[in-house]
Amino acid sequence: MEKKKGSLKSTITVSLTNYLDAGAIVAGASGLTLWQDYLGLSEGHLGWLNFVSANCLGAAIGAIIGGFLADKYGRKLIYTYNMLIYMLGVAIVIFAVNFPMLLAGFLVTGISVGIGVPASWTYISESSEINKRGRNICISQMAWGIGPTIILFLGMLFAPATAGKESGALFGLIESCVNAISGGSITGAALNVYSSRVVFGSLFVVALIAWLLQRRLDESAEWTAMKAGETTQEKSAGVFSSFGTLFSNKKVVKTLAFLACMYLSWNLVASVMGFFQPHIYETAGGLSNSQANMLASGQWLIIIAFTFLLSFVIDRINQRWVFAVGVVIGICAWFIIDFIGITDMKYLVLFTVLWGLHSGLGVQTFYALWATELFPAKYRAAAQGVMFFFVRGLSAVWGVVFAYIYGANGQGFGLAAAIMTGLLIVSLLIGVICAPETRGKTLDQITKERYGENI
Repeated sequence: MEKKKGSLKSTITVSLTNYLDAGAIVAGASGLTLWQDYLGLSEGHLGWLNFVSANCLGAAIGAIIGGFLADKYGRKLIYTYNMLIYMLGVAIVIFAVNFPMLLAGFLVTGISVGIGVPASWTYISESSEINKRGRNICISQMAWGIGPTIILFLGMLFAPATAGKESGALFGLIESCVNAISGGSITGAALNVYSSRVVFGSLFVVALIAWLLQRRLDESAEWTAMKAGETTQEKSAGVFSSFGTLFSNKKVVKTLAFLACMYLSWNLVASVMGFFQPHIYETAGGLSNSQANMLASGQWLIIIAFTFLLSFVIDRINQRWVFAVGVVIGICAWFIIDFIGITDMKYLVLFTVLWGLHSGLGVQTFYALWATELFPAKYRAAAQGVMFFFVRGLSAVWGVVFAYIYGANGQGFGLAAAIMTGLLIVSLLIGVICAPETRGKTLDQITKERYGENI
């Protein structure tokens, strides 16, 4: 069942979830040094924070739970009230005074991120007009770029003066407020960490706004129609009852394998870029921290711009070849710094631009689109949850392996970059060979073509 109009407003409202998801990852990464100084954390502590965060295991756990819940109780119910869990996680981080509290905050926020992904992506696709599903998914992906961009900007404004660098333009305001409340008793690292607390506070405010707005939306008509057609036995079934059925259908298993492998081979590269990019630029590339963050911020702007441009054409052109062009650009980017050089600024700038172009046209958008199109409504969100659990879980493990290969000072960069290039080639081959042709078709049409009348 397809809605005929009004999907843009609901898409923007639900896409706030993506803003918060990506924002949580960047807010966590950008404030790690401040929390490390404040709490006296070791590298092992930081590794655990990354492992349970929205970038890795926390999101994996949340996704597999949230996917099945969204199929059982509705897309709107899950992504809306999941905002309360997100606010709880962020609030724990804001008020953290020890490592267990900080770890708990990262974990709860990560789980919330995972819960929200399958429900929000599915709602956007099911609520879109036939020829605007791709456009709306692009809009939701733009929010993934806007979140980090704004969080990085806020981080720069509120940054304390550390390692001989000047403080951000608004850190003085934080210092004045903290001194007024504490009577000047909070100083040093304990004062500086308020920069990160304020950045997380901005996420809390946006989550509250998202919760208030998303409560006003209607439930997905596709899900409502599916639930109306269920038998009494299906209605009384447990949350995870569809797990067995999900893997008993050969077409579903093949689709899961295609999307999960295409997304995993790309995400192993993207997850490293999301967490380690400034570190790579500083250690292997020899840039200063400010130069590394400047390039990362510029890259996000390129991603937003090209995702926006893609939104105008994705529903009208051959998606297989747009996908291919995007991944080839990413492969070229890694070839440049792997085989030409990472220590030359002009090559790093070129890499940054090309990786931004790749990500703007990239795998994430097509994965999000195809994952919401290629499964029946009865377990559309659950299938996404299973894949997200698989991909983010392995990405968490890969982050540890990558750090070991890369080394403390980037001495293993050559091998790491070669592996990255190989992973992107794998993603390219899988996507080009298996890409579906779904443009101009309703979700009902796609389901009947792939699974027949009785599913």
